[in-house]
Amino acid sequence: MKKGILIVILCFACAACFAQNRPKGRPKGKPKSKVDTTKTVQSARPPQLVPDNKNAAAKPTKPFDRPLDGYYKKTNILSAKVLPYPNLRESDVAYAKRVWREIDLRERMNQYLISPKQRLIDVLVAAIKDGELTAYDATQDEANKDDPDGDAFSKPLTTEQAMRQLSDSVTRKSFDANNQETDTKVLSPFVADSVVKFRLKEDWIFDKQRSVFEPRIIGIAPLVHRQAAGNFLDYQPAFWIYFPDARPILAVKEVVSKDNDNTGLSFDDVFMKRIFSSYIVKVSNDKDEAIKDYAQGIDKLYEAEQIKKKLQDWELNLWQY
Repeated sequence: MKKGILIVILCFACAACFAQNRPKGRPKGKPKSKVDTTKTVQSARPPQLVPDNKNAAAKPTKPFDRPLDGYYKKTNILSAKVLPYPNLRESDVAYAKRVWREIDLRERMNQYLISPKQRLIDVLVAAIKDGELTAYDATQDEANKDDPDGDAFSKPLTTEQAMRQLSDSVTRKSFDANNQETDTKVLSPFVADSVVKFRLKEDWIFDKQRSVFEPRIIGIAPLVHRQAAGNFLDYQPAFWIYFPDARPILAVKEVVSKDNDNTGLSFDDVFMKRIFSSYIVKVSNDKDEAIKDYAQGIDKLYEAEQIKKKLQDWELNLWQY
């Protein structure tokens, strides 16, 4: 009897386990659907990421922050201001003498004026191209009584005219329609290294109100070395620049020195503090003669030094009793 009951219980247990593991059947009345192989293949492929251009354009980009090239920022020169001259009245001028002098950039003391990093001529030319400075014609015209020497700032030049004065003309041979040889002048491109001299026009004034004997620069001119008939002419001014107008521009341009990277000097400081080497080429006189008109060779340097000594002696004689 007990064996019979045990057999019945085992049969019910096996039937229950078989019923749980049996797959569920389809509902009655619904036909078997065909398998869509297209959807199966597409679903098997990995999903492709499509970039969202709208979100990419709307996403803000981080601005480029350039690192500081060094450990401090140079702002003293860039924010420098021109120190104006003291006011001068005509009644306070006890003595005045006009002097023209030349600065030879090939001298060792003037090498910083032609540094490839910052040339004086590059600063002036850039200001002329930007319209910050006006160049004046330096052509000598004896018929013009107001400006016979071409240094009285009487005729302004355009930017193209000023750059044409800096460039030298080259004669090239060409052939016209009739196969005849002709000579045409073509302007060569301007080379900054070709400017090796500057001319200064200044007044030495004794102010009796302040008891000061000081020079005041009026104009500055780059000198060019032109050719004519295959021969080099004397150095001539390309154009003149009114120095008081150039001072605000020169005051924010730092001088580059080979001995010190932080000179703290601007081009305006160079001229105001007289940190340059030069020699006199002309002094105001009744005949309007330059030194080269009555002295040649090394005698020109001796005459320039003598004029310089006369100016110094005039001031020293004031304080002798």
